[in-house]
Amino acid sequence: MFKKLRRIATVRLGGSMIYYLALIYSMTFRLKVINDVEWINHLEQGGRVLIGCWHQQFFIGLRLFLRYRKYPTCVMISKSTDGDIVSRVAEAAHVFPVRGSSSRNGGPALKEMISRLQQGCIAGHLLDGPRGPAGIVKAGVIALASGAGAAIAPAYVTANRAWYARSWDKYMVPKPFACVTVTFCPLMKLPPTKDNKDFEEQRQLLENTLQPHLKR
Repeated sequence: MFKKLRRIATVRLGGSMIYYLALIYSMTFRLKVINDVEWINHLEQGGRVLIGCWHQQFFIGLRLFLRYRKYPTCVMISKSTDGDIVSRVAEAAHVFPVRGSSSRNGGPALKEMISRLQQGCIAGHLLDGPRGPAGIVKAGVIALASGAGAAIAPAYVTANRAWYARSWDKYMVPKPFACVTVTFCPLMKLPPTKDNKDFEEQRQLLENTLQPHLKR
């Protein structure tokens, strides 16, 4: 009992601490955002928006959550132990965590994400997460966008100075005071998928749009 309470306290405090430390660090970046007007206009006119980027490039996410905080946002987070902490970080950023993944509890989580998109939330999605392979768009994002009738705003991040981890995704952490640019590609308004061929064509289109901007 006491071990469980201690773990809960550690996760809660750890998640909040990570959020504030990462946010303070990211505030040193000189941030530039390109072409967010298109998806914002679409959202404010009653459209549904799913923002997708590579797992490698999501460190800047906390700054973006702050920038777009007037729009309710949800993200899918795995039900792993690490996901518990990430979930607390999301909550500290006023982002609603939907627990699940394509490999564990994916069905209910996908349905909840669709429901929240239909209620007006922005959905954030890591296209090749949580375990890769890097640069390969998972099918879930197409299922999510198609199920909710949402347009996809593909995004990529560049930095003039950054560290890259020795991990499957070569995770990028911009260096202090780096110039960081977030670019939103043209909004992808995908027609309903009729069969597996349509589904794969849409997945490949999204993958081809963002692969050139992935650090290999």
